[in-house]
Amino acid sequence: MRREAQICDTEFDFVLVLSGGSELTADMVDKLFEAGCEDATPSVSYGRVWLEFTRIASSYQEAVLSAIRDVRKANIGLDVYQIDDCSLVTQAEIARKIQKSPQYVYQLMTGDRGPGGFPPPVCHLTVNTLLWQWCAVSSWLCANNIIKPALVEQAEVTYAINRALEQLHRCGGKESDKRFQELEKAVTAG
Repeated sequence: MRREAQICDTEFDFVLVLSGGSELTADMVDKLFEAGCEDATPSVSYGRVWLEFTRIASSYQEAVLSAIRDVRKANIGLDVYQIDDCSLVTQAEIARKIQKSPQYVYQLMTGDRGPGGFPPPVCHLTVNTLLWQWCAVSSWLCANNIIKPALVEQAEVTYAINRALEQLHRCGGKESDKRFQELEKAVTAG
């Protein structure tokens, strides 16, 4: 059962990608909801299980970590693989994330608008499609008062949790619960 919302709580939207299976039965969905995932919309696409959350918490980090705990508590044979967050973004995705036009973002990138010094792309998907690291872009946007610090914090928390989950999956084994507790402590400590 979800705790009552406090005055300073905020609604956070995020998606958890699950591993360990490619289907969700009605029984699995019931177990997820009973374990506390009643604020998630489950789906399966291209053999991957997704849980789209709208969770109320005092911080993005608390929302995500409590959702991961709830998925693990459901004990359905699936585990959280990662937070679905494309850390590599196109110009159009940057515009969507900051709720501005692609032209505005292009002008920031070229220095025609803003202070200049926009982070360079990290790779080329195609000749005309460049990719930027969202953490670097969001930090630059925040430093130049274009977005609020909360977006940078979410990008950094997502990156840290995904790296910790990657480490957890690499180690695997019987001590998964203990390793998850260590993951929570490491992410919480910053």
